[in-house]
Amino acid sequence: MLLWATLSTTPPGYRLVQNKQSYLTVSKYGNLHIRAKSMSNLKLVGSEPALLLRQGKERVLVVGDLHIGWEVTLARQGIHVPSQTSKMLLRLEAIIAKDHPTRLLMLGDVKHSVTGAELEEWHDVPEFFEKLLSKVPVVQIIVGNHDGNLEPLTPSKVELLPPSGIALWGEYGLLHGHAWPTPEMLGCETLILGHLHPAITLRDAMGYRITKPAWITAPCDPHKLLLGTLKAAGVSTTKEKPLEILDQRFHAKLAVARCIFVPPFNDFLGGRPVNSARLEDKHAGEGLGPLIRSGAVDMDEAEVHLLDGTFLGRVKQLKAFG
Repeated sequence: MLLWATLSTTPPGYRLVQNKQSYLTVSKYGNLHIRAKSMSNLKLVGSEPALLLRQGKERVLVVGDLHIGWEVTLARQGIHVPSQTSKMLLRLEAIIAKDHPTRLLMLGDVKHSVTGAELEEWHDVPEFFEKLLSKVPVVQIIVGNHDGNLEPLTPSKVELLPPSGIALWGEYGLLHGHAWPTPEMLGCETLILGHLHPAITLRDAMGYRITKPAWITAPCDPHKLLLGTLKAAGVSTTKEKPLEILDQRFHAKLAVARCIFVPPFNDFLGGRPVNSARLEDKHAGEGLGPLIRSGAVDMDEAEVHLLDGTFLGRVKQLKAFG
């Protein structure tokens, strides 16, 4: 029996029956919201791997992991896939037209080549962002590990931000995920990351397996995050207490409680199943990012939602279906 066949039947007009412990709730009209007090201004955008953060008149659209030019790598392996760049542009333009963001913030890995740029990327990336700039006034990119030599490809109006990320309104810390955040960002209750390409694998008794991109909302150990972040920043904790360092040097109070892992906007990329034993393999490597590798993120207790808002359960419950 497939996993979704065992889920409770939802009332007419609703997608989800949600337990009280879940971070996320779904409205009758399909809008997915964080239930935590400080996150009432965050919602998912339809069935797209995109977030909309709102405060006052500011509306920030967040997407990640476009990997423009990925098809070139496949072609070299004998797999010929049409370019997805124009499709991703159309999807973004549709979201912008509907939700009217004042800013577009990308969580990194805009292109696929790690250090240089393929000929296709030199053509596609500038045109892609020129068209986006005609639709939204501010475009920012948090540089990911695939974004080497990105600056010459992007229009001058596109702002490139460091891999350590950016804090919004003291509530959200946004970063790509291959590097540690700045210590100041631990004053935000929620960290929002790309890089992981999170997915969920479901398998029935007959061996039929399906893998779908998924939203992952995971609790984290703030003190482990603080120690790792200070170490990455080159700050010694031998003479001062970490909390005092954060307060006195970085003027922040430790508040981080959860991480949200954003699925890739390029839906041809596949994903990394979070309920697979391979995620825990010590050889999983850089693909997980330092926050997960440090043990500060409790993936077993992480909640899993499909793109349409369907709540599947926690990772520890879903490992039996992986």
